[in-house]
Amino acid sequence: MKTKSIMPHLCDEKRRSFLKLSGLLGLGAAGAALLPTPQAEAVLFGPKEYKVSETRLSMGSFLAITAIHPSRDEAEHAIGLAWAEIDRLCKLLSRHDSSTPLAHLNRTGTLPQGQMEVVEVVARSLYHHKQTGGAFDITVQPVLDLYQERFAAGRKPTEAEIAALLPRVGSEHIRFGEGKVSFAREGMGITLDAIAPGYIVDRASEILSSRGVVNHLINCSGDIRTSGSAAKGKPWTVAIQDPAKHKDYPEIVSMGTGAICTSGDYEAFYDKEKIFHHIVNGRTGHSPIQSTSVTVKGQSSVMDADAMSTALFVMQPAEGLAFVNSRPGLECFLVDHAGSFRKSTGWNKLA
Repeated sequence: MKTKSIMPHLCDEKRRSFLKLSGLLGLGAAGAALLPTPQAEAVLFGPKEYKVSETRLSMGSFLAITAIHPSRDEAEHAIGLAWAEIDRLCKLLSRHDSSTPLAHLNRTGTLPQGQMEVVEVVARSLYHHKQTGGAFDITVQPVLDLYQERFAAGRKPTEAEIAALLPRVGSEHIRFGEGKVSFAREGMGITLDAIAPGYIVDRASEILSSRGVVNHLINCSGDIRTSGSAAKGKPWTVAIQDPAKHKDYPEIVSMGTGAICTSGDYEAFYDKEKIFHHIVNGRTGHSPIQSTSVTVKGQSSVMDADAMSTALFVMQPAEGLAFVNSRPGLECFLVDHAGSFRKSTGWNKLA
């Protein structure tokens, strides 16, 4: 499991910036990390086409919304409504604000009644836990807390310390049903940081589409929803950054309506060797080291692609590829620690 987006971290808060939004008229890596304040712009591409975009700091990362629409005012209004929804959901799904329902669950072991958005994300998390044989697990929070505490104190966690926490880890210890969520064991805690940002991006996209702004792209530091087309009817273009941070892009992807997400280890880590980072295998209590980035694209939700990118990172590369190849509508691009690229069989076909 990874943490990102809605979690402050010892390292750079900008999570998983492996997917860079290209320019609408040509490739250009997004420079969101350099933006000190919210940035907004509106560009007229023709007599009946505006590109309206805005970038803000949200969920502990930079989130950018770009819309293509005949009316600048209508696009700006829809984007404003999307931001309002993003802010509302962040106040429900963050585990760092002590007033949120999720923080209450982690503190008391029981979720307050009526928190249906939290219930929805937890339910989908449990689904992905089962589908991936446990590779996706939101209950790794105690291990992540240990990592942060020990490295903040200037030392690595010991094997004994990690092993002592494993009985608290395992989504099978979550009690779920009839809109209720609780923990079966003392000391448990969950993080939704590997799935909630995707859920929030999906909800923001629904707001835009409901207001008639069908052509849009939302990018939350690599959790990306594309809808319709970019300026002048062209496809959206997303470039996957080389984890070694060379200037070349190993893949440039053209997208219609779909989702694309990346998980990786090189932006947020606790030690310079990158043995301990923000993705944790709940079965071992250690960070996976076989891959350095995993990109998933599909035609379903960003929430699902977000979770799948984490699950595949936890799996062995060959296991992850086999998993994806058995599931229609889902594709992946993996970079291992040797710098080799691996693609699922339909990677180049799914737009």
